[in-house]
Amino acid sequence: MNPLRSAILAAARSDRLRSTIAAAPPTRAVVDRFVAGETTADALRVARALVDAGCAVSLDHLGEDVTDAAEAGRAVDAYREVLEAVAAAGLADRVEVSVKLSALGQGLGAGGEAVAYEHAAAICAVAADAGTTVTVDAEDHTTTDSTLRVVAKLRETWPWVGAVLQAQLRRTEADCGTLAGPGSRVRLCKGAYAEPESVAYRTADSVRASFARCAGTLLDGAGYPMFATHDPVLVRVLTDRLRATGRDPATAELQLLYGVRPDEQRRLVDEGHTVRVYVPYGTQWYGYLMRRLAERPANVAFFLRALAGRR
Repeated sequence: MNPLRSAILAAARSDRLRSTIAAAPPTRAVVDRFVAGETTADALRVARALVDAGCAVSLDHLGEDVTDAAEAGRAVDAYREVLEAVAAAGLADRVEVSVKLSALGQGLGAGGEAVAYEHAAAICAVAADAGTTVTVDAEDHTTTDSTLRVVAKLRETWPWVGAVLQAQLRRTEADCGTLAGPGSRVRLCKGAYAEPESVAYRTADSVRASFARCAGTLLDGAGYPMFATHDPVLVRVLTDRLRATGRDPATAELQLLYGVRPDEQRRLVDEGHTVRVYVPYGTQWYGYLMRRLAERPANVAFFLRALAGRR
């Protein structure tokens, strides 16, 4: 793994650095680039602008690694609020939500998986009433089996629940085959967690190659693939494959992160592709921000320029 990426991901776990960075006024400029804001109103404002620009949206209320049951319950309340606001704004056909099970109690000891399922089910019920969908995010490899079990159980009631798979994990190609069934919504991303070599590919080329193989499996399947990458090589491979097969643009998505390559979002929309922008919001932005910095050197340069502005 790139030493810089390793260092940034380690920093994501540092409470001391979290406090230092959060206290630096220029950090606001960086946060505002990658995070919609802290409130439901902020999320809806950004979602509306993106929908007006031709994009679909997935809203993520930031939070993870919750170890307090009350905090997990508050996350459910936040999703209920934003889903009701999405419905009231008439955006449910273009805006869904993404959830992390660790924000819903997955880490609360032996019963954490059951707690996370109940909380995710409550969110899915509200989403169904609103007329939209939910995608369950992937986290580090230690949670993968638990997360996929919860997704499978949720799909018994809500078959539209989306799963997320990470190309950097060696197991993912097999998981893609398992999950590429009729109607199955699967988001494929590279992966943004520091993982051991025993379970993950560690070089950029090997992760890219894994992504391409996994994408082929999903495109050959009967599900609804969602490809989350900003990698120009992979975007070109995906768009060429979609054009070559004559696949209906409504049967697959290209997904990009809010604040990253907005020009590419516009280009892909103009070419007729279905583009969904992943939009995080909320006060718990630190871990998310650090993973975005770890993904691209250009993001690190932007961050350092902002911090330099303190002087």
